Amino acid sequence: MQLIEKVLKEEKTSIVLVPEISLTPQMVDRFIARFGIDKIAVLHSKLSVGERYDQWQNIKTGKAKIVIGARSAIFAPVENLGLIIIDEEHDSSYKSDMTPRYHAKELAKFFAKQNKVPLVLGSATPDIATYYLAKQGKITLLKLTKRANNSSLPDIKIVDLKEELAIGNKSMLSGKLQNEIEENLNKKRQTILFLNRRGYSTFVMCRECGYTVKCKNCNITMTYHLKENKLKCHYCGYERENITICPECKSRNIRYFGTGTQKLETQIHKLFPNATTIRMDIDTVSKKNSHEEILKSFKDDKIDILIGTQMVVKGHHFPNVTLVGVIAADSMLYLEDYKATEKTFQVLTQVAGRAGRENLNGKVIIQTYNPDNFSIECAKKQDYDLFYKGEIALRKQLKYPPFCDIIIIGINGKDINEVKKTSYNIFNNLKKQNTNIEIFKPMPSPIDRIKNRYRWRMVIKCKLNLNLIEQIHNVVDKIENKDTRVIVDINPTNMT
Repeated sequence: MQLIEKVLKEEKTSIVLVPEISLTPQMVDRFIARFGIDKIAVLHSKLSVGERYDQWQNIKTGKAKIVIGARSAIFAPVENLGLIIIDEEHDSSYKSDMTPRYHAKELAKFFAKQNKVPLVLGSATPDIATYYLAKQGKITLLKLTKRANNSSLPDIKIVDLKEELAIGNKSMLSGKLQNEIEENLNKKRQTILFLNRRGYSTFVMCRECGYTVKCKNCNITMTYHLKENKLKCHYCGYERENITICPECKSRNIRYFGTGTQKLETQIHKLFPNATTIRMDIDTVSKKNSHEEILKSFKDDKIDILIGTQMVVKGHHFPNVTLVGVIAADSMLYLEDYKATEKTFQVLTQVAGRAGRENLNGKVIIQTYNPDNFSIECAKKQDYDLFYKGEIALRKQLKYPPFCDIIIIGINGKDINEVKKTSYNIFNNLKKQNTNIEIFKPMPSPIDRIKNRYRWRMVIKCKLNLNLIEQIHNVVDKIENKDTRVIVDINPTNMT
């Protein structure tokens, strides 16, 4: 804000990016309080066409001097740019996983260089590649050594769920977390429970023959949603009625496995019938302004427990929240992704930061089946430097970013044979042209069918250069089958 004040005095415009639309209202309120409503424009995907047009015009004419928004706000038609700020710069939502596959951070670097203006990247858990550049002296490193309001760090406890199972506790909440929630309710304090899965159960299975309900368009199990009593695919949006009889063996022995935010909410109501709860996930924030309404309701109405997915992790400031519970810390550890441990550490550290942000002491309970995992241990200590040293050594050994670039070439189409043939054509042509790259043979993607399109991919490890980009373009442009689509993604945030 001090920097923006300085830029305003020079009659220049600032762009401030935030990772989640849900963070925008809180950010906007702070900026309005300091700079007044007339100087601020807000850009994000939940605006109507008319609202977006008005905001766009305010920026274009120079009336708005501060642009706040999610990743697409980097394209704001700013005439006299003076500063770009990216809050929570490590966040994967700054990368678009749809065409055009841009990264807001890369564009920000380009625009900042073009306009000769500073770019500020802020994070309590910086992206490993960003921090590596800072350590190399290519980025100026500024450290905040004290927490906001001089509040102390929360007390973090790890609960081993294997031990909970051994004593017969099969519920989603460990005994320790249940006791802490009870104590918090008695003190009239608020609690946030974080579970990175929405829905009620992650899959539905017949106990007699092992049949699982899969989406008819995607090779993925469907998630059960209790409220609508429906099965939904979180990839293509297909819905169907819930099953009570197995279509394969006609058994009625249908069971629900895995956990989601709906199931957690149901358990909380059983365990704490007098507690008020509110849930925040994609299912509850689909309506316009629903983010603001949920967060405002939690803050103003003093609702006891907020249950949510990753939306509740980032940047929120609730003075009365003194307890945070992480229901399943392992959910991201075993993704087919070299960034799995980094993402786990970041999420756990970020969610822990929601507790005890004012004068009240905070507590965090992390439930896990892997209490000795390095990223979980570092998150408990809130020690970013320790995590960075371990992770950067591993990346160097395995030749992962920032020591190389990773390119994923994804091929998808309705005809599996055509997809396979195209994949091998690209592989063979690139192999012939370039011997300096490490290119792995084409394989079916981890989720090999989405929206009735078969998916294959190949992974390239290299140091990216213009020559290689041109070679890939030349090979891809020669594909004749128009139904087979090829996607080239550089340093993807999602490896599936």
